[in-house]
Amino acid sequence: MNLRDRISVAGLSDTGQLRDHNEDCIGHRTDIGLLVLADGMGGLKAGEVASAMAVEVITAELEAELKSITPGRHDDASGYALESLAVGRAILKANASIYGVAQSQPQCAGMGTTLVVVLFYDNRLTVAHVGDSRLYRLRENDLEQITLDHSLVQELVDRGFYTPEEARHATNKNIVTRALGIGPEVNFDMQEEVALLGDIFLLCSDGLNDMLEDAEIRDIVIENRSNLDAAAERLVAAANAEGGRDNVSVLMARIDRSFPVKTGWFRRLVSWFD
Repeated sequence: MNLRDRISVAGLSDTGQLRDHNEDCIGHRTDIGLLVLADGMGGLKAGEVASAMAVEVITAELEAELKSITPGRHDDASGYALESLAVGRAILKANASIYGVAQSQPQCAGMGTTLVVVLFYDNRLTVAHVGDSRLYRLRENDLEQITLDHSLVQELVDRGFYTPEEARHATNKNIVTRALGIGPEVNFDMQEEVALLGDIFLLCSDGLNDMLEDAEIRDIVIENRSNLDAAAERLVAAANAEGGRDNVSVLMARIDRSFPVKTGWFRRLVSWFD
């Protein structure tokens, strides 16, 4: 199912006020319901190589693999939708590709990237992430962080050493505990969520949420919910106004129409005319 007329998407990536180049990368394919955001790291501008590779490899892999997946099916062993398993395989492929380049090209040694992948299908979405880039969901007027940061400061919050407020001002808050491409294997988190009419999903690099409180992000999205391009521009501008200490990237999707998979005899009938 082509989702172009069912999901609205907008994105913006900015260097920020202090960095001399942008190591973030965003990409989307609205037709297949895919959004990808990556925040690269590494010396000699290798971070931007890692983030670009992550977006490129995952997009190409999913574009190819989704063509052979029967929508609405689940894997008996894991319980995941087949689309989720495809996301997982694409992430593993991207990790291997980035790690291979980092090992073979000295100027890219040690590069890696955070990652957030969202794939919409059958009135649902799969979200997978590595590192501290985030996915938020605005439902009605409530903003919820869907992902949990893979960072040192988040671990300290989980263990009770920091409160969430103290964590916002910690000096070590940008140390990630997981990243894509820094080793031959990668540990990513993946979950499936329901997508409801009117939901707005926001992928962002830490350059946004380090500068803005969640309440500020919520208010900007609510005020611009009918115009995602304006919302993206306002978010980036607000982060830069607060200092823009890092690259800042946002990628947003709004559910405008439902997109259920048609199953059973109706789907078989329709397939004759596809």
